[in-house]
Amino acid sequence: MRLTVAQAVVRFLANQWTERDGAEHRTVAGCLGIFGHGNVAGLGQALLQAQRTGADDLPYRLARNEQAMVHTAAGYARMTNRLSTLACTASIGPGSTNMLTGAALATVNRLPVLLLPSDVFATRVAAPVLQELEDPRGYDVSVNDAFRPLSRFFDRIWRPEQLPSALLAAMRVLTDPAETGAVTLCLPQDVQAEAYDYPDSLFARRVWHVARPVPEPAALARAVEVIRSAERPLIVAGGGVIYAEATAELDALARATGIPVADTQAGKGAVRWDHPNAVGGLGSTGTPVANRLAREADVVIGIGTRYSDFTTASHTAFQHPDVRFVNVNVAAFDAAKLAATGVVADARAAAAALATSIGRTWDRTWADEVAAWQRTVDAAYHAGHGPLPSQAEVIGAVNDACGERDVVVQAAGSMPGDLQLLWRARDPKQYHVEYGYSCMGFEIAGALGIKLADPGREVYALVGDGSYLMMAQEIVTAVAEGIKLVVVLVQNHGFASIGALSESLGSQRFGTSYRYRTGGDYGGDRLPVDLAANAESLGAAVIRCRTVADLVEGLKRARESDRLTVVHIETDPHSTVPGSDSWWDVPVSEVSELDSTRDAYAGYRSAKRLQRPYL
Repeated sequence: MRLTVAQAVVRFLANQWTERDGAEHRTVAGCLGIFGHGNVAGLGQALLQAQRTGADDLPYRLARNEQAMVHTAAGYARMTNRLSTLACTASIGPGSTNMLTGAALATVNRLPVLLLPSDVFATRVAAPVLQELEDPRGYDVSVNDAFRPLSRFFDRIWRPEQLPSALLAAMRVLTDPAETGAVTLCLPQDVQAEAYDYPDSLFARRVWHVARPVPEPAALARAVEVIRSAERPLIVAGGGVIYAEATAELDALARATGIPVADTQAGKGAVRWDHPNAVGGLGSTGTPVANRLAREADVVIGIGTRYSDFTTASHTAFQHPDVRFVNVNVAAFDAAKLAATGVVADARAAAAALATSIGRTWDRTWADEVAAWQRTVDAAYHAGHGPLPSQAEVIGAVNDACGERDVVVQAAGSMPGDLQLLWRARDPKQYHVEYGYSCMGFEIAGALGIKLADPGREVYALVGDGSYLMMAQEIVTAVAEGIKLVVVLVQNHGFASIGALSESLGSQRFGTSYRYRTGGDYGGDRLPVDLAANAESLGAAVIRCRTVADLVEGLKRARESDRLTVVHIETDPHSTVPGSDSWWDVPVSEVSELDSTRDAYAGYRSAKRLQRPYL
């Protein structure tokens, strides 16, 4: 079949399917893109031709920002438990390099996204072309080489006959739960339009089977032996539990053994907040209950977690002198962390095997602590803070407004910490906080991907003014596509999270407020920025709120609406949430002429003494 490279890419991707447990999904369900001279006559023509001729199609959606469209693909992939994703195409130069941040986010979070950046002319006949970086070390280098360390698979298609092997390798990585992340296929703009006789077999319907690796019997036996020896075990549920659809098996394991279950940012919702074994988030932004149990745990059972520094409280969370770890993970790299007894297996298969193999139960001694903590959450949610409401009250109003299957989306600032501490998740997909890369600007774009993946859910993008100013453009995309989102826009006139962190580190909130410059600092009045008006100008319906009561009513109206609605509210940037009894390692200046910094460094040195290598 004689096709251009771009036409072959579209036809191939349209025929790829993922299968797990008998259910099939389109591996690449569509294509997001922004066209420029690097791809308009290549992939742009191919997508148009497929749509107009009724050939194998890859549904196309126009994005407004290249970084944002990768976030949309990541949100889609996470919502589908990594069984389906979206492709992203961009033009040469800045269009393509705008996707670098999105690639990093996808790979850090182990989410499959397919990136198709345009590239320089393979023929070099007109070099240097517009937007080409000339590297004196070699003519085969382009700006797209920056994708190499950010991608789980990278290739550049210099010749049409290289395409089949690259496409098959891309699918292998996109459908491998242990190896997945950003996959980048660079397409030189002249090669995209070049024709070649491809075998028909390349475009046959192909199903990629996603395996559920079972635990090796010897590894399982070693893990069971360690767990049985525990006096104070603790389960840490990570995102792998949700991706593997292992929540029922985790529930059975917890009920059979009585072991408490703490969750990570990616794992929140692995057990419901009111599960008898649920003790809440763990680590730097976790609950005091979970962190107390972690300090005393002698065996920690990590299921589907990569143990980020927030989860381990920068290696201070687990203080038992003889603490041991059992790690269940589909990736051997993560299973080996913290010198653990590793079980390389699918989370569902492993949790089921552990539930029937441990043969021991532990008393639930923490129930009163959990009940007391939930009373603390209730108080934070309904604090009556004034004159401006607190951020915790906003989170509480959104939590109350969410139905069982609704989704909250967040990524950066102080809200991820407040959410992990306070949010009451009732569904494995209700809590979508991107905290692997914690990328400002993810919220609205990610929410778009989530809604595309599961249109039957209400999706709430909870975004601060800092993140909103970085990337609000996908409001326009959602409006154009007729996709309804609820965007809760929280304005506190600056970077509240970093402001609080700065103050705790002795840096006095320097450079974290949105104010006029006066003299040498930003100490003037607040800037007259009207983000609600901005959202309205992008096509959103806007509801302005002043009080929590206004917010409750606004969320109700937004839910009843059939169009994208922004609910705007101003909060007190200095309001606080209950403490987590935990720590996060952010270095403080060792020497300083400022008393505030010297005091902060003394506290930092004291906290550092609790750090452990866990060997």
